[in-house]
Amino acid sequence: MGSSKDGHAAAATDADVVYLHGVLEATVFEADHLHNAIHGRIIKATEKLEQSLGAHCVQHGSLYVDIDVGAARVARTREVEFHPTSPTWNQSFHLHCAYPAAAITFTVKSQHLVGASVLGRASVPTARVAAGHPMELWLDLRGGKHRHETHTPRLRVRLRFLDVERDPCWDAGIRLSGFAGIKPAFFPERTNCNVTLYQNSHLSDAFDPSVTLDGGRPYRPARLWEDLYVAIRDARHFVYVAGWSVNTAITLVRDASRMVPGAEGVTLGELLKGKADQGVRVLVMPWQDKTSVPFLGNAGVMKTHDEETRAFFHGTNVRCFLCPRDADAALTLVQSIEISIEFTHHQKTVTLDIATPGTADGRHIVSFIGGIDLCDGRYDDENHTLFRELDTTYSHDFMQNNFKHASLRHGGPREPWHDVHCRIEGPAAWDVLANFEHRWKKQAPSRLRGCLLDLSPATFPDPCSFNDGGDTDSWNVQVFRSVDDASVVGFPTDPAEAATMGLTSGKDLTIDRSIQIGYVEAIRRARRFIYIENQYFLGGCASWAEDRDSGCLNLVPVEIALKVAAKIRRGERFAVYVVTPMWPEGEPASDSIQAIVRWNRLTVEMMYGIVMEAIDDAGLRGQAHPCDYLNFFCLGNRETPRPGEYVPPVKPEEGTDYWRAQASRRGPIYVHAKLMIGTRSLRHRLILSRHVAMCELSCLAVSGFGLVCCAVDDEYVIVGSANLNERSLAGNRDSEIAEGSYQPAHLNGRDGGRARGVVHAFRMSLWHEHLMDNVGAGAGAAVFAEPESVECVHAVRRAAEALWDAYTRDRVEDLRGHLLTFPISVSEFGEVTDLPADGCFPDTKAPVKGRKSATLPAILTT
Repeated sequence: MGSSKDGHAAAATDADVVYLHGVLEATVFEADHLHNAIHGRIIKATEKLEQSLGAHCVQHGSLYVDIDVGAARVARTREVEFHPTSPTWNQSFHLHCAYPAAAITFTVKSQHLVGASVLGRASVPTARVAAGHPMELWLDLRGGKHRHETHTPRLRVRLRFLDVERDPCWDAGIRLSGFAGIKPAFFPERTNCNVTLYQNSHLSDAFDPSVTLDGGRPYRPARLWEDLYVAIRDARHFVYVAGWSVNTAITLVRDASRMVPGAEGVTLGELLKGKADQGVRVLVMPWQDKTSVPFLGNAGVMKTHDEETRAFFHGTNVRCFLCPRDADAALTLVQSIEISIEFTHHQKTVTLDIATPGTADGRHIVSFIGGIDLCDGRYDDENHTLFRELDTTYSHDFMQNNFKHASLRHGGPREPWHDVHCRIEGPAAWDVLANFEHRWKKQAPSRLRGCLLDLSPATFPDPCSFNDGGDTDSWNVQVFRSVDDASVVGFPTDPAEAATMGLTSGKDLTIDRSIQIGYVEAIRRARRFIYIENQYFLGGCASWAEDRDSGCLNLVPVEIALKVAAKIRRGERFAVYVVTPMWPEGEPASDSIQAIVRWNRLTVEMMYGIVMEAIDDAGLRGQAHPCDYLNFFCLGNRETPRPGEYVPPVKPEEGTDYWRAQASRRGPIYVHAKLMIGTRSLRHRLILSRHVAMCELSCLAVSGFGLVCCAVDDEYVIVGSANLNERSLAGNRDSEIAEGSYQPAHLNGRDGGRARGVVHAFRMSLWHEHLMDNVGAGAGAAVFAEPESVECVHAVRRAAEALWDAYTRDRVEDLRGHLLTFPISVSEFGEVTDLPADGCFPDTKAPVKGRKSATLPAILTT
């Protein structure tokens, strides 16, 4: 949106400020007279003297250019060798933008062994660029390191901006002619795939969402860890596992009423060792936590069990190595240390061979990806119990990271775990396999690099079709990643070639940030609603009221707010539902958790500010409420005591959060999912941290950084490992993997017909889990089939508010659902305040609005 904005807290009130929302095409060509003539001649003379003496007296830094849109650093060129007058880059960028800015600024810098110096900067008014006319110009550089006494240094650039609402894909959905995924991209969209969506690691036999698919077929939810156990058990050729944590001591199948033959009591480590002993190639690649050192008992700050995993597989037929989050060799020593200690490999994938139905002995490839780590604390079902089954199902898997000294010995509440995962078959499963191979080839020790099998579709052909007339109708799937070339092979070094693969080149680093681009494109295409579940929700700092220099620049939250605002101005309905944890995993009053909570609060305030401005622009103040369009929720549970319930031998210390939570019989359900679902509805027309902070870091890292789930218009879904924060979406921090998918036969119709495929069923199944008795059979349930309607929004809010009241009142009762309104209150004018009277999360002294950390750098907590 190229129009000026006012009244937004995060945007300057200067009339020059424009909200640049769309795609910016930028090219940096060359600089001229970068140093003045006298300085250049001195450098040349010095170089000749060095050559004649065979010595090097002067060190010259390499040169690069930063591009800023307002407060947002959006791009950086590659480094080129020093040139005294006219360095050349010839590098182009395709940049998704959603920033308030008065100017686009280019800064030429010289990189040194430590730090960089500014040689000059120049700006172009955003208003000129927002007009959309291509412009190529020489910009005078000012304010550099050297005085330019004889010539003014210049930089040649080209700029072209496409406003988001002029983009044919805006509000167009998937049926737009020619849609074939995100382009360009390292992994293209694949056709003829199959996707199975999983909620939680397990579901009980009693769980029945009573959802009907097209044609009257019932939707039958699958059980992840049962399916994964069977797939590993039956693999004949290979099993490749990559994870943030791989705990060999967990058992995958625990439900006695659904026990898989031979699975009772079998641990993941025993299962994998057994397959390797049968001759199956088993490769395991957990992330290496650099704090897993002897003086910490090899436990590590993150508690990933990485050293235990390595020790378990040592001397067996399983090939395992701990994979560090290495930095690119071109980075400085300080930067390398920061990356290797502060960031992680967060992908969670299992790829293996399974039997192909309808063939005598055919095998094909299957890949599991998502938010669920193969580690302790992840086993849970739709009940998300706090105090029950502690001496049975959870007797060897009790986890509670929100309270000090929590243990089974001290009793519940345990930490319930809600998550989302998926299984991919078809060509996209090979892309997940390729990601594993790229990482193994890049970082495995030389003695293990030859362990990868030579796999090809010729030996493991995909089934001809997944259209069997059931609920496995064919899917189109695209694999997305956040990863850089320090972690994978296969990225070209030439920036132009990298750009053709959807990769970004900055300095000497090549980055795949297609997860963020996938989210942004899905939001821009959405027409009716967006449903998100995610462990974190923070971003768009360039539009925050404060701390706009925090570096939390990912666009997902601000894109959502701008989508809602555009719909309000058009007089069209649109709704957004965001489900996050009540607070990030860890002690809620700790410095790290409070810092993250504060970033979230700034994000939410920014979004409601944008929505409220649109309500005013549409003349709806007093008629529409911001929560008619945008709502935030969390999950929680409360349980009354039952006869025969586990009684802990020791009580928590009186007066602690743990003691209060046990007394009140309640606790948050941890949302670890990474999901987005929405309507990419169709249009008939074409327009249509630092090392000293590692103890604090443990509070935000023990969970493995979470579930990603995003649904658009009940026809498009994103599932993966990436959180909605800068760590997961920047591409050069935590490594991540996700998939965006849809069923071509189950899209919203041109005649107003609604998608009723598996994406719709999965969203309804999740809502059934969260709302339980509040979403039942009967006429009242029909409202939930149209999430964009104000009636649905109000119905969900009423249910969540009633559950919050039951969760927080003095009298203990079993909750009839888990969806709680997030503990904030939003006024009719978009003002955000704390919902609890004391301003703290229930049973804690931790402020709901968070607080700024005086010690932790923003790069750690964003």
